[in-house]
Amino acid sequence: MNDARETLRQELCMILIKNGVPNADIEIDAILGEYEVQKRTTEIALLSEDRNEYLLKKFLTAKIVKGCTDRTIQHYRQYLQFIFDRMHKTVDDITPDDIRYYLAVRQKKDGITKISANNELLVLRTFFNYLTAEEIIARNPTLNIDRIKGKKKKKKAFTEIEVEQLREAAQNAREKAIIDTLLSTGCRVSELIRIKISEISNDRIVVHGKGEKDRMAYLNAKAMISLSRYLSERTDDNPYLFPGGYNRQNNKEIWKKYQSTKSNWYKDSSLVTPDTHIDAGTVEQLMRRLKKRAGLECGVYPHKFRRTCATMALRRGMPIEQVSKMLGHESIETTQIYLDLNEDELEQAHKKYVI
Repeated sequence: MNDARETLRQELCMILIKNGVPNADIEIDAILGEYEVQKRTTEIALLSEDRNEYLLKKFLTAKIVKGCTDRTIQHYRQYLQFIFDRMHKTVDDITPDDIRYYLAVRQKKDGITKISANNELLVLRTFFNYLTAEEIIARNPTLNIDRIKGKKKKKKAFTEIEVEQLREAAQNAREKAIIDTLLSTGCRVSELIRIKISEISNDRIVVHGKGEKDRMAYLNAKAMISLSRYLSERTDDNPYLFPGGYNRQNNKEIWKKYQSTKSNWYKDSSLVTPDTHIDAGTVEQLMRRLKKRAGLECGVYPHKFRRTCATMALRRGMPIEQVSKMLGHESIETTQIYLDLNEDELEQAHKKYVI
C-alpha cells in the first residue's frame, strides 16, 4: 500500500469513527481498492497547460523576481504571445530557420520596420537565453541569428533658436515649466509625469527611471524660476508636479470661467484631480500645440527635449560619461545615439583634443 493511499485511509477512518460508523476501516478498504490514489501536488499544474504558456509564465515569473516593471512584463508577454501564435510551434521545437522565416514574413508581408523586427528578435533572444540558462532547452535557436541591419537615420536636436521659439509659444507658467524641466533634466516623458513636488529640493529632483532605478536630476536657473512661478499659481493639494485634471464635468459652473483661457485650468483647485498625474499623451498633445504656435517645421515631441539636453551638455564640455549618467543610461553606447553633433563640431573637437 503506497503512502498516499495509507494517509488518505487513516484520515477517512478517523472521520468515520468519530461519526459512529461501524467497521469504517473495512468499508474504506473496499472502496479504495477500486482506485489508484496519488497525492495532489502543490506545484503549478503543468500537464494540462499549453507548453508555451507554461514556459512563458516561468519566464515572466523570473523577470518579476528580477525586479522588472509591470510595463516591461506586459511588453514581454504581448510580444511572445504574438510570436507563438504566428509560429504555431512548441517552444522546444523552434529552430533558427523558423525564427528567420518569421522575421522575414513580418518585414515583407506585415511591413514592420527593421527596428521593430530587431525588437522582436531581442525579446526572443532574451526568452531563449533564459530557457538555456535554466537548462529547459539544450540550445538557443537565436544564437547564430545576426542583428538586422537597418539604415541609421540621424535624429536632430532642437537648435537654440527653436528652443527660444518654443518658450515664446508657451501660453502660461505650466507650459514653460514643462519645457524647461525637460530641457534641464533630460527626463523621459514617463519620468516627468511621475515627479512629485516633495521630490524637488532646490535644484535637485529625484527621478524614477526605467526598471525602477532612481537617479538625481538637476535644474538650471531657467527651470528653477519656471517651476517657482508655476507652483505659486497652484492652489490644489495634488502631490504631483504636473497633476491631472481639466475635467469640466466636475464643476461646470467654475469651468465657464475658463472657456476663453482653457490652458489656465490648473490654477483652480476644483478642476485638478486630487491624487493623479497627467499622462504622457497630454504632454505629447501639448508639444503639437507648441509646434503649431511657434510655426516650426521640425518635429516637436517630448523625447527631442531629452536629445537636446544631452547634445547641448556635450557641446558645452560635459564629458560623455557624465551625460550618460545624467540621462540614466547603463552604457555610453546608448548615450551616443542621442547626440546631434555635426561635422564642423567634430572637426573643432578633433583640433582641440587630438595631438
